[in-house]
Amino acid sequence: MNIKQPAPLRCDCAAQHFEQAYTYDGPPEGETRFSFSTDGSYAREIAQCRLCRHYVSVTEMDMSELYGHDYVSGTYGDAEGVRRTFDRINALAPERSDNVGRVRRLVAFAEDYLTAPAEEGRPPTVLDVGSGLGVFPYRIKQAGWDCTALDTDERLVSHVREAIDIPAVCGYFGEVGDLGRFDVVTFNKVLEHVEDPVALLAKSAQYLNPGGFVYVELPDGEGAAQEGAEREEFFIEHLHVFSMASIALLAARAGFDPVAIERLQEPSTKYTLRAFLRLSATVR
Repeated sequence: MNIKQPAPLRCDCAAQHFEQAYTYDGPPEGETRFSFSTDGSYAREIAQCRLCRHYVSVTEMDMSELYGHDYVSGTYGDAEGVRRTFDRINALAPERSDNVGRVRRLVAFAEDYLTAPAEEGRPPTVLDVGSGLGVFPYRIKQAGWDCTALDTDERLVSHVREAIDIPAVCGYFGEVGDLGRFDVVTFNKVLEHVEDPVALLAKSAQYLNPGGFVYVELPDGEGAAQEGAEREEFFIEHLHVFSMASIALLAARAGFDPVAIERLQEPSTKYTLRAFLRLSATVR
């Protein structure tokens, strides 16, 4: 099998242990129809490493413009669609909301882990990478945190500024300049969308205050595989789908040590891995 990314997590096996897990000759039910996936023939496969159980998506379709325009247009439509989806998610009852649970867990962890904000008499600060609709910045602001949002689509950035009234930057995290320093950097369902998640996660180190941490949330391929190839965790926009082993490998390759790694099925039914990471002693 010819894996286009020979070592997606820069692991020592150099992708020599991948085998075919699923093949698709058309979009699975529920997958967003993007222009690049509907203009021609649809051919894609999911390969899995026999060692770390990590999944990668392999296709010849040109996805280069996905996050420049297609993702927002295909998923939400226009600006009104963005706002409707934002309002709908925030109106969910707490027990039905992935985001409410995410914020509660993050705040609880930070209360035990962070010392500087309380000592300095200030709110915790967070950089949310790939902020999307802004549902996480909205809730974390309500929790009393100072949040800065970052996204690649100007329409989403404008929405976040207007709907939440927080600083928001348009740009790709791998290319933006100095954004400041933060107690926490968050990647909520972001790293699975990029070709090199190790490089993107590694960059977050330069934005962390001493004693800070990184929060990572990723699709759980091992959980999703119990229900098969049609699960949303394996949809085309996910270049990587993780395992308990590969999320730990991702952290190590990026210069972080896991403080905690957790597996859950969220109220939305998404199979999710979340990890709290601190800089490795060799990096600090």
